Amino acid sequence: MLFSDHPRTHYRSAPAHEVICQLRFPTILTINNVEPADFQESIREAFPQYVRREEAAPPKVTGLGGPNPRVEQQPPVTNYTFLSADGRWKLNLTRDFIALSTLSYPGWEEFAHHLDKPLASFIQIYQPAFFQRVGLRYVNIFSRTKLGLEGALWSELFAPAYTALLREPDVEEDRILGCNSDVVVKLDSSCQAKIHAGPGRMKPAGPNAPQDPEVKFIFDMDLSMGGNTPCTLSAAALETLHGHGTRIFEGAITDRLRQAMNPD
Repeated sequence: MLFSDHPRTHYRSAPAHEVICQLRFPTILTINNVEPADFQESIREAFPQYVRREEAAPPKVTGLGGPNPRVEQQPPVTNYTFLSADGRWKLNLTRDFIALSTLSYPGWEEFAHHLDKPLASFIQIYQPAFFQRVGLRYVNIFSRTKLGLEGALWSELFAPAYTALLREPDVEEDRILGCNSDVVVKLDSSCQAKIHAGPGRMKPAGPNAPQDPEVKFIFDMDLSMGGNTPCTLSAAALETLHGHGTRIFEGAITDRLRQAMNPD
């Protein structure tokens, strides 16, 4: 099934590799041109480390449909990065979005708590008109070795929606070099999810890092709410996306995998 009403569960061996929340707003040029000193001061206790970098902006094409279309280079985008003291939490601010991410996901309540003050400070200082897109992304990576499931097949651990080919009687899993599922699904009148699922090997962490030989299962959910979300409803929008994400995640896994993740 694609969705499940299984009760929300905390897993002690959760597979979340990275969790990212991003809120996009109409461009505020001040952010690009003036360092956000007031914003930094408001969050410096939780995010004491600061890095500024310039990133190339995609070119703009003008005059399409006319005799002389032109490609215009755009000025670089300034990306302000604020890091927690232990480096586990990263906050990014640009002229178009604010984002929080972590590679050490502790659960939804703590994640939301880390976002509360930075988001409130951003709204107070910069007063965006609204949020054009509210996004919440979960990159889950399942390792059978870490979960004690070395002998299990992916088709025993994930729903048929994501393992259809692997369930065919004449298919041997270790002979399949690629078997990914990509779907975009409408969740309600304003929300959608882009889901990528399938087995694969992780890229090495650095240029000289060895290749991890284990095949893992990647379950990547990118949930978003479009339209113009009032700033006062941004927290509620994220709660809505988290609720949708829970139903999708629980619908993707089987009871065998559930138990291996050590539910509370």
